[in-house]
Amino acid sequence: MASRNAVVVTHSRLRHSGTVISEAVEQLRSAGFEVRVVDNVDPPAFGASTPRMDDGTEIVVVLGGDGTILRAAELVHCTQVPILGVNLGHVGFLAEFESFQMSEAIRRVADHDYSIDERMIAHVDVWLPGASEPLEDWALNDITVERADRGKMVELSISVDGVEMSSFGADGVIVSTPTGSTAYAFSAGGPVIWPNVQALQLVPLAAHALFARPLVIGADSSFAMTILDDSMSDGWICCDGRRQRALPKGTRIEVRASRDTLRLARLSGVPFTDRLVTKFDLPVVGWREQASRVQEGGR
Repeated sequence: MASRNAVVVTHSRLRHSGTVISEAVEQLRSAGFEVRVVDNVDPPAFGASTPRMDDGTEIVVVLGGDGTILRAAELVHCTQVPILGVNLGHVGFLAEFESFQMSEAIRRVADHDYSIDERMIAHVDVWLPGASEPLEDWALNDITVERADRGKMVELSISVDGVEMSSFGADGVIVSTPTGSTAYAFSAGGPVIWPNVQALQLVPLAAHALFARPLVIGADSSFAMTILDDSMSDGWICCDGRRQRALPKGTRIEVRASRDTLRLARLSGVPFTDRLVTKFDLPVVGWREQASRVQEGGR
């Protein structure tokens, strides 16, 4: 009988601060898996190849928060290996289960009792001044282009499908996928995009412009940002808060939907809307309705 291989991705702090990681590994082994544990995955250089899972890996189980899932995404990028997230962090928006549901999650994985949710990935090409070919990278959540000098603005020209739309000085811009729309882009005032919508959004950060609202484009379109030659600051790019590098003036950054996707293992049919309400603890009952209920209760 062929062996079943699983990789557990976690954080060394969690691995050495309690028994939850060792218990999960033991449960996976009892379920028939050969298990390898990976912690503290160092980010590769921007544009560099990332280490990948062995072809025989059946599933990656992430024990941690969303940041740990982003580290695990580098290991499965350009593969068909799915990720199952068990939240040991704070919000854990990408995670499927909470820590107290660990045993059920592992049992379901062992029984192949899960579905696959394919998430859109953004591809980025960075054309440095005078370069004959671009540096290439990608992001599951978001790509940020920011000012390198904290005390100055970076001057950017923004285009969609080759048509210039705006230019402004700003702290930077965020280009996010639907998955990343609940992360940094959301904090910066961008809309929440449901995961089944094939789109990219661009959110300016403290832009000095009359028209600097978030933009949402379809998966067949692309964004381009150019750091203007007369910008007060050079730029800085970062993918998923991990792979980053400095960008000189004159650099052009192009972002589009990737042909690759990330496969998330889902064990429940809970709609994204339910996840959104629960994770953000949204006040589904407004103050007017609350007041009305109080008045009715006092009668």
